[in-house]
Amino acid sequence: MDKPIVLQLKGITKRFGTKVVANDHVDLDLRQGEILSILGENGSGKTTLMNMIIGIYRQDEGNIFINGEEVTILSPKDAYKYKIGMVHQHFKLVDVFTATDNIILGEKEPTFSIKEEAKRIRESAEKNNAEFAAYNPDEHTGVLSYLTAPKKQSDFQTAMKIAALPFIKAAKAIKFGWLAKNRGAKLQKIADKYGFEINLNEKIYNMSVSQKQTVEIIKVLYRGADILILDEPTAVLTPQEIKKLFDVLRKMREDGKSIIIITHKLNEVMEISDRVAVLRKGQHIATVNTSETSEQELTEMMVGEKVDLNIGRTNPHDVEDRIVVNHLSSVNHEGVKVLDDVSFTAKSGEILGIAGIAGSGQKELLEAIAGLQKLNDGEIFYFDPSKNNEKVDLRSKTPVQIRELGVRLSFVPEDRLGMGLVGNMDLVDNMMLRSYRKGIPFFLDRKKPKNLAETIVHDLEVATPSTHTPVRRLSGGNVQKVLVGREIAASPTVLMAAYPVRGLDINSSYMIYNLLNEQKEKGVAVIFVGEDLDVLIELCDRIMVLCGGKVSGIVDGRSAIKEQLGLLMTKHEDEKQEADDNVE
Repeated sequence: MDKPIVLQLKGITKRFGTKVVANDHVDLDLRQGEILSILGENGSGKTTLMNMIIGIYRQDEGNIFINGEEVTILSPKDAYKYKIGMVHQHFKLVDVFTATDNIILGEKEPTFSIKEEAKRIRESAEKNNAEFAAYNPDEHTGVLSYLTAPKKQSDFQTAMKIAALPFIKAAKAIKFGWLAKNRGAKLQKIADKYGFEINLNEKIYNMSVSQKQTVEIIKVLYRGADILILDEPTAVLTPQEIKKLFDVLRKMREDGKSIIIITHKLNEVMEISDRVAVLRKGQHIATVNTSETSEQELTEMMVGEKVDLNIGRTNPHDVEDRIVVNHLSSVNHEGVKVLDDVSFTAKSGEILGIAGIAGSGQKELLEAIAGLQKLNDGEIFYFDPSKNNEKVDLRSKTPVQIRELGVRLSFVPEDRLGMGLVGNMDLVDNMMLRSYRKGIPFFLDRKKPKNLAETIVHDLEVATPSTHTPVRRLSGGNVQKVLVGREIAASPTVLMAAYPVRGLDINSSYMIYNLLNEQKEKGVAVIFVGEDLDVLIELCDRIMVLCGGKVSGIVDGRSAIKEQLGLLMTKHEDEKQEADDNVE
């Protein structure tokens, strides 16, 4: 027997302007006590659809039903009224507040009666025959203490006299204590019920990414949500943290909660969901039972055609040291050490992967090698294959100086438009950024960059009206294709790529993986920063793991497992042996 439908969408359509249709007559339903995955590529309309359910957007057409009744949701506040809450991919927390402060922030205070609370306190004290404990009249701690410790004397009138506080001030203190006690008990009950491991009195800035996510989930539950929407909840979690999250979600499902997970990770869809709804180009393609489908079938529904999901890794060949980094350390402008004694070697004819939780130093490391990050200590050497592997010191060199030394280094940065390309320039001008210094002012040769732009558009299937379209008008995925294509076209001996498939569809992602493999086959030393551990393991010959700016381990890509990488992502070098023992 099918479970009752708690949420239903009929004919939902959302347009932005006259040309962009984010959702096109989407029908969808969610049942009580199930986990429904919303699967689709970037730009398929997943998040837009969910934003209409929680009142951030208003649909242009269509209807939303909660438990069979049509509703109008104009804001997240309205959504909570219908017991719907969403945990966004980018957390909405105040760093200097505690977990509890963030959870109750903006909540309407419950009804409080000072007389009723005083009566309860007095009766409790009389029952326990306890003596009153003295407290500081300049602080509220005394008032709070007799509220939270029933065994203390609690005659209301006596308490206020001894505290030497005006009635209103004392009443506010008592009310604050009452709210804190009741809210704290409710939050702890939620945490215990679903198995959350968190200190609710901890400041947000001291928390890990997974702990911050836990705060967001508890916040939604605290506000009474029975329907939970999670946007890419595993994007920045380690395998161990993902396992804990899935355990919590299963407990919620058993408790009758209905959960929607927005994702593009097929293996996680198969593991956690009961049903899968597939979106493609804003349209609902199908909803299927997870137990009756496969990753290959879901991929075909997402893309509209068959896709080869295999990454053809070849063995390294003609291996030589190309980049050697010794004891690299760097402090950012805020005085925080972002790189701490980093040492490694990137070799020709291999792909070196870099894994780590976001903010572990990946960005700074690649920028340091490219001459964009100030160093406090350490060495960076390049071994030039055109000069019998002559050693070239790259320390403290600018990108221009590095190029003038004959170092063929290409860099695909994480910030595509801020560092890689100029948004207001067209494709042709962006091709010229690498070579314009060689030309004569006002007589720059535009033929070669124009041909290069046309080649990239054709070979990488860049969707653009023309090569003279400003790059900022392209989608994120197409911007990435232009950047990767330009850097590879420079015939590098070292290619560094930070998250090169972020924002790309499946076909384009595998196209990039193939390009990286082609560069490896040509003897290029490829340094690949990725966030998908499955891809890192399948693509890379070696994988270096960063944790807090330190190298916590370098493992063979062919023998690595996700659990091992996950442990290294949360442990420093001095804990590496413990991580290996736990894996064994």
